[in-house]
Amino acid sequence: MGDIFFTILYQPLYNLLVILFNLIPGGGLGLAIIIMTILIKGILFPLTYKSMKSQKDMQEIQPKIAEIKAKYKDDKEMQAKELMSVYKNNKVNPFASCLPTIAQLIIFITLYQVLRNGLGTIDAANLYSFVYNPGEMGHWFLGIDLGKISVPLAVISAIAQYFQAKQMVGNRPPKEVRQTSAAMDEDMTATMNRMTVIMLPLMTLVIGVTTLPGGLTLYILISTIVTFGMYHFFMGKQKSKQTVIDVVAK
Repeated sequence: MGDIFFTILYQPLYNLLVILFNLIPGGGLGLAIIIMTILIKGILFPLTYKSMKSQKDMQEIQPKIAEIKAKYKDDKEMQAKELMSVYKNNKVNPFASCLPTIAQLIIFITLYQVLRNGLGTIDAANLYSFVYNPGEMGHWFLGIDLGKISVPLAVISAIAQYFQAKQMVGNRPPKEVRQTSAAMDEDMTATMNRMTVIMLPLMTLVIGVTTLPGGLTLYILISTIVTFGMYHFFMGKQKSKQTVIDVVAK
């Protein structure tokens, strides 16, 4: 398993980081991490797009879901059956949003290993034959040592995570639709939303000021900003289309 992890994930990311470091004039590790983050987000875009589309589709069928929950609130088996039927008929996968999260977590763990082992002297054994070995990667970026814990980056990342979480939670069904759901479901949803908005930034802040090297915190920050922009563009575009449809319908 260790060899598979090294060959498929660790070594490619390690070499990509070194290649970007070599290409940037002056050898900027911070810029290399930023560019690598954007490239990774680009590679994961198909999964991210499917996740966003799934969220949009889930929002559109919320009235039907609420109706089923209310109708079969005392028959959980029939409720589950009808909900699966709605998902199938509308080609909605309620678990699609999990894929980008899993992929990001795997990359996050790999990048942690890369930055932990890769800063400073380059390990030539990890390089592909065609990759130039610069000997050492300096890890200062805008006065921040990316090889050590960076409190400023952790704070900024936590703030960015807060706004991204607010953005995700803010795209919920209209209030009149939500109120037709069972009270327990609504309370659970509200609780999960509050936990997302509060706990995610808090976790980012805590691990950022206690554990993570600044390079990884920078990765979190850039990844969050890119995701925020993608979500805003995609969901904003969909909202604009829906507004036009609603106006025409009236």
